[in-house]
Amino acid sequence: MSSIRHIHIVGAGAMGAAYAALFAAAPDFRVAFVARGERHRRLAHQTLKVNGRSYDIPVIHPDKVAQRADLVLVALKHHHLKAALEDINALVGEDTVILSVMNGLESEAAIGALCGHQGLVYAVAVGIDAVRQGDRFVFGSPGRIIFGRDPLVPGDPVVARLREALTRAAIPHEVPADIRRVMWWKFMINVGVNQASAVLGAPYGVFQTSPDARALMVALMQEVISLAEKNDIGLDTADIDAWLDILATLSPEGKTSMLQDIEAGRKTEVELFAGHVVALGAKHQVSTPVNATILKVIKVLEQNSRGFT
Repeated sequence: MSSIRHIHIVGAGAMGAAYAALFAAAPDFRVAFVARGERHRRLAHQTLKVNGRSYDIPVIHPDKVAQRADLVLVALKHHHLKAALEDINALVGEDTVILSVMNGLESEAAIGALCGHQGLVYAVAVGIDAVRQGDRFVFGSPGRIIFGRDPLVPGDPVVARLREALTRAAIPHEVPADIRRVMWWKFMINVGVNQASAVLGAPYGVFQTSPDARALMVALMQEVISLAEKNDIGLDTADIDAWLDILATLSPEGKTSMLQDIEAGRKTEVELFAGHVVALGAKHQVSTPVNATILKVIKVLEQNSRGFT
């Protein structure tokens, strides 16, 4: 298989913008956003500005794709995925690698059901602290993309192609032996820091300095650890410590995606986090009182910020 050159990005929020900039700044990549409707019109009339640099990245309508992508990178919010699945499928050819950096445990299954699993990798993005500031984006750390296949086969050409492309773009990455466990670990992180930051209105710096903020975050995470055991995933307190090590490296002014959503009056992914935890708790008869409370709190915050019902 040839090297990855043509990259189509679905989702132009903070994370999509950051990865677009990283790929565009590297040699031999052709990067484009894919969008339709009002989002297409808006992106087509904007210059991408990331960390003080401008990038001239085209916007392609999914019905007018001239060439299938070598890599489709999906960086959507969970509640936007269903409407975008047909658009993603329009970008996929026989040798296309599909990389979802979406939150949660479910996006790969939904994408794979329509687009196939031939080029699909399972992935999480950890430690990237990108935020939107008006018409520009900033990030202090690119974090790392942890990805793999389930099961992981030695010499898998899909993994090799993606690893080479990420190396060329200077995007830190890792291929673990057990990607399912890593995905649950990232789910645990999101349930903790995303939700705690939203209810506290707190950037990363608050969690770096406040024992009380960290205690709320950890209490949310511990309920995920209890559920992981019921799903044959071995998470423990050492996995919380691994996250705290990453947290210490993030920009104190950096904000989680859920806090950014609350501040901007957008719908959050609380059903993907606390909602999923509460549902799994009911299924496995595991008590999840902290997430049950946070679910109600964030729904009220949504209603107050944007009248969402």
